[in-house]
Amino acid sequence: MKIFYGVQGTGNGHITRARGMAKELFEAGFEVVFQFTGRPADKYFDMEVFGGYQIRTGLTFNTHKGHVSYLKTARDLKAMTFLRDIKELDLTTYDLVICDFEPVTAWAAKRQRKKVLGIGHQYAFNYDIPRSGVDPIANQVMKYFAPADRNIGLHWHHFGQPILPPIIETPKLPSGSIKKNKVVVYLPFEDQAEVVKVLSPFENFDFHLYSPQPVRSRHDHIVCNPLSRNGFQRDLYDCMGIISNAGFELASEALQLGKKILAKPLHQQMEQISNALALKELGYGHTMIDMDISVIEHWLHDRHSVQVTYPNIAKTLVDWIASGMEPMDEDCIEHIWSQVDVLHKLI
Repeated sequence: MKIFYGVQGTGNGHITRARGMAKELFEAGFEVVFQFTGRPADKYFDMEVFGGYQIRTGLTFNTHKGHVSYLKTARDLKAMTFLRDIKELDLTTYDLVICDFEPVTAWAAKRQRKKVLGIGHQYAFNYDIPRSGVDPIANQVMKYFAPADRNIGLHWHHFGQPILPPIIETPKLPSGSIKKNKVVVYLPFEDQAEVVKVLSPFENFDFHLYSPQPVRSRHDHIVCNPLSRNGFQRDLYDCMGIISNAGFELASEALQLGKKILAKPLHQQMEQISNALALKELGYGHTMIDMDISVIEHWLHDRHSVQVTYPNIAKTLVDWIASGMEPMDEDCIEHIWSQVDVLHKLI
């Protein structure tokens, strides 16, 4: 089977999820071409697993200091490039088109009357799951940004809906000890100098910041790093917790590893605001609206964490694709969720 797989590349979460799928798809013998859109070509990193992937411009949202700016997004929209990319993408030779909220693939397939299988967290919003920050623009974005004819929604909990657990690419748990004062920080949409300033009073903790454009730190307990998949994973394994925006994939990895979570959702971004609500409702993490020193201090000294062990959903989906993609019935979905284990612990 020949598969075309479009992935939204604006954030690293979609790419991380695609890494897990790529490994299982290639091991199963599928011929897969990946396409990424949403960031400049030189901003992608650690992409070897995807082979000869394609890059197009696509669409992305403009952010500034923790807020989505719809005005700047509209101003910077390269509409003619987007339409040209849709027209030029030829999907006629592919047996299956998969989309992880990637608009060029979704709309090119619609134009060519090719059915699209949507796999990703965003497609869970087609169902009755926790949501907040909903507005007319957000509703239209979810509906029309990257539409799929058939979808597999992913979330941390089923909420009584026909959705699946996250796709997580994490190796076996590290055997070394956890550093109880070590915190990984990933807030790429925030002003990094402001992040350093807010964290500077907490000298009894070591913060490892990762961002697309790292700033210099004058503090011994705050280390600023450029984006690196391997470096980030090393720090994630032996830290006690993460402070991050409320993206889905990183929180999923943190839950799998049993790390504490403090999530600050991107303002005016319905998905992240809803993710923060879900984390709070499930008791899986703490949240803050802004960079709040008092909230951070409380979280740093809270010893409670949650570890959620999820099955290999990438392999489950690849096996399902190989077997003909018959609709998953209630018993099948219930069996998948029965393999999820939730452990509340002290660190």
